[in-house]
Amino acid sequence: MEREAETLEAALGYRFGNRKLFERALTHRSSVHEKSSPAPDAGFRDNEQLEFLGDSVLGFVVSAALVAAHPDFPEGRLSKLKAQIVSASHLHSVAARLQLGDYLLLGRGEEMSGGREKKALLANAVEALIAALYLDGGIDPARRFVLQHVIGEAEPSSDLAAAADYKSALQELAQSMKLPQPRYAIVEERGPEHAKTFLVEARVGREWVSRAEGMSKKSAGQKAAQEILRRLEEAAR
Repeated sequence: MEREAETLEAALGYRFGNRKLFERALTHRSSVHEKSSPAPDAGFRDNEQLEFLGDSVLGFVVSAALVAAHPDFPEGRLSKLKAQIVSASHLHSVAARLQLGDYLLLGRGEEMSGGREKKALLANAVEALIAALYLDGGIDPARRFVLQHVIGEAEPSSDLAAAADYKSALQELAQSMKLPQPRYAIVEERGPEHAKTFLVEARVGREWVSRAEGMSKKSAGQKAAQEILRRLEEAAR
């Protein structure tokens, strides 16, 4: 597993000091249960406890990030955004981008039933990995992972558009203020393919310009739109 583990670490941008902890985060209970002679503490070597801890760490980091990014949002609006970001569906998409299923240690039965592609199993593995990062390196590497791979790639769903789609809000405000429609351009792409960042410029006419970085073109564009939206709203007061 060593070569594969190092490949995943490269994608994460983090090197584990405790290799057993890293392996445990990737170990499904089916792998432990199918061992012929498990050790007395074998039940504690799968990733279920890490999943439990990771869920709490994920919730904390997402909550703190949303409060910092949206200081004026009411609690209900923040809760809806958080629910989407920490959902099993979104965590499954995070796991898919990292190809996390390729690194999991599964029992034969789980392997044969398509465990490497199961949504719940992969979402749980993401939470276990967050816990492993936290236990191995503290809150900083766990926070970086969540900000980059979980929050950075979160896409607003249709029912959250009013809360998170700054591009649409900017377009509507520009129209109401009789300004040119917003335009977006990719200014720069940086980093390797597995961890690329994008610098996007948003522009409304000649006067209103903002640039922002993100882990996807869409997230960078949303951030740039958010800044111009804030400035236009202040100017309209």
